[in-house]
Amino acid sequence: MVSGTLTILLKQIIFILKMLLLQRKILNLKISQPNVFYFRNLYTAPHRFSDLLLVHRDTEENNPNVPFQFTDANMKRIQAIIQHYPVGSERSAISMIMDIVQRQIGWIPISAQHKVAQLLRIPRIRVYEWVTFYSMCKRIYKGKFHVKVCRSLPCMLRGSDVIVRAVEDATCCSIGGTSADALFAVDLVECQGACANAPVIAIEDDYYEDISVYDVYNIIQTLRCGMIPPSGPQNGRYAAEPICGLTSLVNNPPEPGHGIQECLQEKKKKK
Repeated sequence: MVSGTLTILLKQIIFILKMLLLQRKILNLKISQPNVFYFRNLYTAPHRFSDLLLVHRDTEENNPNVPFQFTDANMKRIQAIIQHYPVGSERSAISMIMDIVQRQIGWIPISAQHKVAQLLRIPRIRVYEWVTFYSMCKRIYKGKFHVKVCRSLPCMLRGSDVIVRAVEDATCCSIGGTSADALFAVDLVECQGACANAPVIAIEDDYYEDISVYDVYNIIQTLRCGMIPPSGPQNGRYAAEPICGLTSLVNNPPEPGHGIQECLQEKKKKK
């Protein structure tokens, strides 16, 4: 009886030792032969900017104690906008009011968010949710001119990497930062909806399309001089038509019945 018990105990010990050795081999394999999927860090935004996506941190110029008031003209606009919605649905005006805030002072501080929540009679968290969701909302000051460089697939295929380096050099500002003179801020963005005119940069409300490195320096220098460069395609196109000229609908359309088989045409004539 005792011998049988010892045999079972010995088998259990041997099994545990084998499992420990197997686990050690697996760990050694991971260390000696790194697997890209095992060690790779997956994230959707640079670590140094990730807190700006969801978190507010009080600063000297951006905290709840810094007063914010709408101008009289903007208050009239806001009151007119709110009247378009029924009682209880005033929160639907939040996008337009946020746009007014940003146009008034250039960005949306936390005190302005609280003011909007008060005007719309909604919890502050609803305003926070809206502001952190949309990338066009600037929750920190982004300079007088916010340069947004598109890096989606069409722009990438058309040389957006070179455009990014040219923008950084022309503005004296790195991606995600603001220039020393507070004139420019540069950010990378995804598709801006002008894929047929890639590569594209957007500066405030203006789109600059079909741009080259030369165009980047010309646009930035024009802004530095206090002027606004003409927006739209920079290569001579009017819109998104082929640069070589029209390639379709250049002739009059065919007459009715074009392309119909002869046998079908004969039946049509008999009828």
